[in-house]
Amino acid sequence: MMTTKLVWDIYSADVKRFILSKVDQEMIADDILQDTFIKVHTKLHTLKNNEKLKPWLYSVARYTILDYFKTSKRTIELNNFQEEMDTEITEHSEKDCLRGILINLPKKYRDPIFLFDIMGLKQKEIAERLQLPLPTLKSQIQRGRKQIAKGFMDCCGYTMNEQGYLVGEIQEKEDCKVCN
Repeated sequence: MMTTKLVWDIYSADVKRFILSKVDQEMIADDILQDTFIKVHTKLHTLKNNEKLKPWLYSVARYTILDYFKTSKRTIELNNFQEEMDTEITEHSEKDCLRGILINLPKKYRDPIFLFDIMGLKQKEIAERLQLPLPTLKSQIQRGRKQIAKGFMDCCGYTMNEQGYLVGEIQEKEDCKVCN
């Protein structure tokens, strides 16, 4: 079974080069790469055949680039983006909501959460990489996690129990405010 970390280790450099071939600014390419891997993290379980991982990964990157151009009001030649997605996405899940919540999280929380919870880096390493004091980084991770919990409560109707855990059941996609 492929993990997001393994996919990152194997493909992130190549995917970034691909993104840079479509986007001319490195910081924007880094953001798109991060958004791509958030999507990969939340949808990797839907991939039925590991032999289709690479085309699927590039397809996710293509759609993420297109999303960037749609939201930034830029134009791009759409014929450069052929659809190669052969995966079956079955039903609405918590991972769908998580993806939407992560993408909408402010960058100052999304970056530390992505590097710590998804990529598995140590907090000290992340603080150095993001040039933040360690206490600030820890605070951003905690605040980001609280916003993720709030996102599940707002989007999916979850509630927080006495022990501080989210409880509830995923709503239908049509009722979900983040996934729709």
